[in-house]
Amino acid sequence: MSDIQVIKCKAAIIWEAGKMPSVEEVEVAPPKSQEVRVKIVATSICRTDDNVLKGIFPHLEYPIIGGHEAAGIVESVGPGVTCVKPGDEVIPLCVPQCGECACCLSPKANCCLKSHIYKPLQNLMPDKTSRFTCRGKQIHHFLWISTFSEYTVVPVVSIAKISNDAPLDKVCLFGCGFSTGYGAAINNAQVEPGSSCAIFGLGGVGLSVIMGCKTAGASRIIGIDTNKDKFAKARELGATECISPEDFEKPINEVLVEMTGLGVDYAFEVAGHVDTEATALASSHFGHGVCVLVGAPPTGSKLCIRPLQLLTGKKLIGSMIGGWKLKDALPKLVSDYMANKFNTDALISHVLPFEKIAEGFELLNSGKCIRCVLLF
Repeated sequence: MSDIQVIKCKAAIIWEAGKMPSVEEVEVAPPKSQEVRVKIVATSICRTDDNVLKGIFPHLEYPIIGGHEAAGIVESVGPGVTCVKPGDEVIPLCVPQCGECACCLSPKANCCLKSHIYKPLQNLMPDKTSRFTCRGKQIHHFLWISTFSEYTVVPVVSIAKISNDAPLDKVCLFGCGFSTGYGAAINNAQVEPGSSCAIFGLGGVGLSVIMGCKTAGASRIIGIDTNKDKFAKARELGATECISPEDFEKPINEVLVEMTGLGVDYAFEVAGHVDTEATALASSHFGHGVCVLVGAPPTGSKLCIRPLQLLTGKKLIGSMIGGWKLKDALPKLVSDYMANKFNTDALISHVLPFEKIAEGFELLNSGKCIRCVLLF
């Protein structure tokens, strides 16, 4: 492996929180033991990436290369790597699967204990060093995968091999957005045929929840958002009706209870706001409703609920990356996509060259974008 060299390539660096990423030339070091260097072909912009840009995660250090929703090709592997080889198509994993910890070994959990959720968030590689430098300065990683770089280095626990004929510019969404929403309905809620569902927030993840509810056979799928421009796409993907809280004088949870009798069977909060989480729980069925928290509120947020709501039989559960063990699940999800079992292409509203990443962030915040894919 001694012939593997440093690669110079372009990457988007956030030099400090609140500043737009700057596309620069970076040096990407060779992979160390149990690491893989990947040529990223396509990466999309998720709301979490915008949170990194804005400095919402207090433990992150800057400068940093963000990005976590991508697909690419293995360029080289470090010592001890056997799960992939150069030339393989892969998806980096924002939540790892080590296959050895208590959560990975349990059928009840998917949050690997090597993840940044379990341990304090740090943005270097597992050995506490970086593989990126720019202008002689160390650049930090994000979730061990940093996909806003033409080449990146990831640990083997954070990579999944997929079919070598998968369209990378399409399946990049499976690294986070689509898998999270679709799995929240299929795995976490386990939506039943004939049931009623409400989805709070109709971005890329919320629309993926709708797709999961439709696949599961829900008979009533209600999309909720203040941006009515999102309603047409929601209906296209399976929503039976769409409503905006701004059109009603009473709280939207009361509206949903009136629409359904005792509330919806399944409520999904995808916006990542604690007030909306409380509303979603209040919207769920009085005796057996399931409320799934999918969106991630700002660090340190606290949710206030009345215990009586749960004592009547409601359930409040969380969803981490759709409940999938990603290394195991992504190859099958990609195969199902290629077999036309669902149309995730409909989630891609914009495609830009990587150099226009700043425009991609502007589109995300304009409310006019579902998912913007950046191509190298």
